[in-house]
Amino acid sequence: MRIAIVGAGITGLAAAYEWRRRRPDDEIVVLEAGDRIGGKLRRIRLAGHWYDTGPEAMLARVPEAVRLVEQLGLADQLVAPATTQASVVLPDGRHPLPAGTVLGVPASADDLEGFLSPDGVARVRAESDLPPVTLEGDVGVGVLLRERLGDEVVDRLVEPLLGGVYAGRADELSLAATMPALAGQLPRAGSVLAAAAAARDAGARSRGDADGPVFVTVSDGIGALPEALVAAARADVRLGNPVHGLRRIEGGFELSIGPAARPETLTADAVLVTAPAQKSARLLSAVVPEAVEPLSAIPYASMAVVAMAFPPQQVAAGSGLLVPPVTGRLVKGVTVSSAKWPHLGEGLLVRASVGRFRDEAQLQRDDDDLTAAVVADVADLLQLDRPEPVQTALQRWGGGLPQYQVGHPARVAAIRAAVAEVPGLAIAGAAFEGVGVPACISDAHRAVDALL
Repeated sequence: MRIAIVGAGITGLAAAYEWRRRRPDDEIVVLEAGDRIGGKLRRIRLAGHWYDTGPEAMLARVPEAVRLVEQLGLADQLVAPATTQASVVLPDGRHPLPAGTVLGVPASADDLEGFLSPDGVARVRAESDLPPVTLEGDVGVGVLLRERLGDEVVDRLVEPLLGGVYAGRADELSLAATMPALAGQLPRAGSVLAAAAAARDAGARSRGDADGPVFVTVSDGIGALPEALVAAARADVRLGNPVHGLRRIEGGFELSIGPAARPETLTADAVLVTAPAQKSARLLSAVVPEAVEPLSAIPYASMAVVAMAFPPQQVAAGSGLLVPPVTGRLVKGVTVSSAKWPHLGEGLLVRASVGRFRDEAQLQRDDDDLTAAVVADVADLLQLDRPEPVQTALQRWGGGLPQYQVGHPARVAAIRAAVAEVPGLAIAGAAFEGVGVPACISDAHRAVDALL
């Protein structure tokens, strides 16, 4: 057989490797419009170390990513964080992130003293006395939580956490898609506090309260995985080969690939599409027209990461800072990588992210101006004694993060059902059921299962 995989990001490459493991003799062709493999996984050399400017951590308690690293022979490169204690920057100062929350949703008011105002704490404490929660379909995370727990919980806790994961806005993000554990507990629990406690406890039970780390990274960078996957998959990766069209033919598919002025034709027995939602919609329009509307309804946010190496100095910020929009700052999050990851040596290595959904104006400056503004914000946030960096690198991720807006699970179900009607065709990627590396790998495996 020949399988054609559209997209050489982590989803496409993980699928290529999994296909090779199961069917050693098949031909695997990976078609990538860009000039590099890896998609949002990218690494650079920063102060002599490999350093990720895409995802810099993977959930260890979702096993797909760790298992894949081990299968690739890189288990000795898995690194656990030295600290995960982050703080939130609020208008009245810096506060440690309260323990025991579910993506910022508290299970009780006990740990919120000093983090919220007295009125904010009282509002949270009174939630269990409200009428039971009743949901008719999906709802915005912020909309529900503002009604039940007050604005402060959303603006100070939930917004910076969801903003870090999705570069989105809590009021528009789907509760069912971004907090499925909490959403699943709400009908039985009746209150948000009780549902958060139940979701937290259920997660601990499912893990067996494992002693291992919640997150891990790879010492040579998570950005090292794409090259390792291509080598292990023995895939024919064709860079600079956009796919313009897809149609059914007897026994399989025909793809129109390459430069639009000089397109070529590739036939395949099976096709896996891992492109972003908008591109997938255009590609599938002739084969699965029912998938076009729900795919087109998934918007994307743009953001940027600035990597910085400063002279060695002491910083009292734990693993980093979350910076909610209420502060009015440019930067939305700072990771003190050299404190978080012990393999990064003695210098001060930091990365900061900027950009949220429908707030792209912050990114519309030239590279030097944006980098300088981020460096200044970080130096102020970390109160650096030596604020001049010795090296910086800007990575823009235009249209990089899909937005799981209200109604997202129904859209995904409609896309999956429509694609499943076409034998030999599958779709996967960050647009559907998780933006993290383990979720993308898991979706790749699901797609391979469906095709085989």
